[in-house]
Amino acid sequence: MARIIALSNQKGGVGKSTTAMNLSTALGACGHKVLVIDLDPQGNTSTGFGVENIRDGANAYPFIMGVAPASEVLYATEVPNLDVIPSTMNLAGAEVELVSAIAREYRLKEALESAKDDYDFIFIDCPPSLGLLTVNALAAADEVLIPLQCEYFALEGVSQLYQTIDIVKKNLNPDLNVMGVLLTMFDKRNNLSRNVEKDVRDHLGNQVMKTVIPRNVRVSEAPSYGKPALLYDVQCAGSQAYIKLAAEVMKRGEGARV
Repeated sequence: MARIIALSNQKGGVGKSTTAMNLSTALGACGHKVLVIDLDPQGNTSTGFGVENIRDGANAYPFIMGVAPASEVLYATEVPNLDVIPSTMNLAGAEVELVSAIAREYRLKEALESAKDDYDFIFIDCPPSLGLLTVNALAAADEVLIPLQCEYFALEGVSQLYQTIDIVKKNLNPDLNVMGVLLTMFDKRNNLSRNVEKDVRDHLGNQVMKTVIPRNVRVSEAPSYGKPALLYDVQCAGSQAYIKLAAEVMKRGEGARV
């Protein structure tokens, strides 16, 4: 049965989609069967995997609304063992439609019942908000991975997300765990990045992942070619960091989880 991992942070531009693409690619390359669900209406993860010509009725919108099973909405990627359920702008409408739906917080959890036995890992790329799509992801997930950009004000948003996670644990999903906080866009030449890393580790201790994702031009370029960085340039510093992160994620799943 799959480990279901939500990548969440209500702040945009922190590396959620980049992490979803490259962490899943690294795990797929290790032989794990992986599914990525793009739950962000902006669709950056879908574009980053090069998913084009998304069929009407075959995307994350009918999936979360319970109209279509996973088998009818997933697309194979260039990465062996890795499938993606892409997003379209129609998904923005799901947030409104779910408001009046019965058991609205559990729609994604129910939809995943048809898929979780077919995969080792399922990653959910959440939108940059704490709305119903994100709540659905947290209600369905076993763990949350929180990408955090190395800049000041970063911890302010994380504290709000932790409050939301606590509410979800109390009311919807008592088994939800925080896998860890992932520091992204780290620039070792920059005193600011080093100071932010120190502050975050001082505040959150071992809830911060050991792996740090560096700011890297090749990682930024890769989505414009419709590829994860690990396919675009596996030797670059960013790709190597995501390979290390994959190893850390697997290790935490063996009992070292926060």
